[in-house]
Amino acid sequence: MFGPVGMGELLLVLLIFLLLFGSRELPQVARKLGKGYRDLQRMTLNAREEMRKIIDENDVEEKKKLKG
Repeated sequence: MFGPVGMGELLLVLLIFLLLFGSRELPQVARKLGKGYRDLQRMTLNAREEMRKIIDENDVEEKKKLKG
């Protein structure tokens, strides 16, 4: 279902979160975790795009050196 994590492990983690944060704070914690995950994805995507730009620029420079 979730890779190497089975249903039993997932339920155990959810139960621990419920015990730690309570039913009132759990939705807020889930929102914060979701926002953090989205931010991490966005930062990863931006880093990949920057790396691609640098690699492409280096490829263009290498081609110019070979021609000239």
